[in-house]
Amino acid sequence: MRLRVEFTTEPFDLDEAPAHALVAREVVEGAGLDAVDVGPFGNTAEGGADRVLTAVDALLRQSLQAGATRISLQVNVIDDGVAEGDG
Repeated sequence: MRLRVEFTTEPFDLDEAPAHALVAREVVEGAGLDAVDVGPFGNTAEGGADRVLTAVDALLRQSLQAGATRISLQVNVIDDGVAEGDG
């Protein structure tokens, strides 16, 4: 199963990326995920379920520890093009 995670960390700082945003970026970029897209107001990453869920756990823990006061998170199942029963 493939998953897509979309997330934002707060509080925002338009002048300089806060520590919690930098930590979140490091987590997803270092997690071996596919199609990582990091932006100023939203971030997405895709990959296998185990890698995404492991990255989400690390992202939550490390971003909160680095000062995030809110993390908005959405996880979606991605159609990987394999029909059920095709293996």
